[in-house]
Amino acid sequence: MGQTIGLTGMVLSAMPVGEYDKRIQLLTRERGRIAAFVRGARRPNSAFLAAASPFAFGRFELFEGRSSYNVAKADISNYFRELAGDFDAAAYGFYFLEVAAYYTQENMDGTEFLNLLYVTLRALLKPVPDNRLVRRIYELRVLVLSGEYPEVFSCVKCRRREELHYFSVMRHGALCPACLKGEYAVPMDASVRYALQYMITAPLEKLYAFTLTAPVFSCVDEIVSQYIRRYREHTFKSEEMLLSM
Repeated sequence: MGQTIGLTGMVLSAMPVGEYDKRIQLLTRERGRIAAFVRGARRPNSAFLAAASPFAFGRFELFEGRSSYNVAKADISNYFRELAGDFDAAAYGFYFLEVAAYYTQENMDGTEFLNLLYVTLRALLKPVPDNRLVRRIYELRVLVLSGEYPEVFSCVKCRRREELHYFSVMRHGALCPACLKGEYAVPMDASVRYALQYMITAPLEKLYAFTLTAPVFSCVDEIVSQYIRRYREHTFKSEEMLLSM
């Protein structure tokens, strides 16, 4: 048996293995996304019964074997149990977990992804902002962390910072009127532009501390969804549930 290591993380997914065990995916600060076995986690009296379930966040002690991790102890500080009583919030939550798993990998610094995921799940438990806005904020911030976010602070063609009245999915960002010719773009007013800029740059503690009017959200929703559909090749199973809601 290898040495024991302590990692702070959240369970992204869990699947049964054998009769009583589970294999979980953990997003950790120290080692990114890793897989680990939890022996006996499916036994009714197991100390890991809840700790080896999605959304469980805390400190995990693991034996680092030659080819796998094995959970020896878990000190969970937040189970996000409130999500179990809200079908809509839970559906969004599982989607956020799946997105985090897709964009992270082993042996990376997972701190920013983990912090973003944690505050996003907390936002689902509050009455505002609307969960649809929470989703678009989270998706855009994930693109920021992965270096794939659009340019909304200057025109992508001439670099002008004024009169950014259009958004081009093909061009990865904003366009001014002078550069619009021959381009397909979504019109966006100053409120939409400011919302996108805020979503990209706001500190985590203030990221979900705002709401949008219906017309502004409609435009933000269109821009972010179009951008993701074009540049994210993967389709998530949990996203199908959101589409049916």
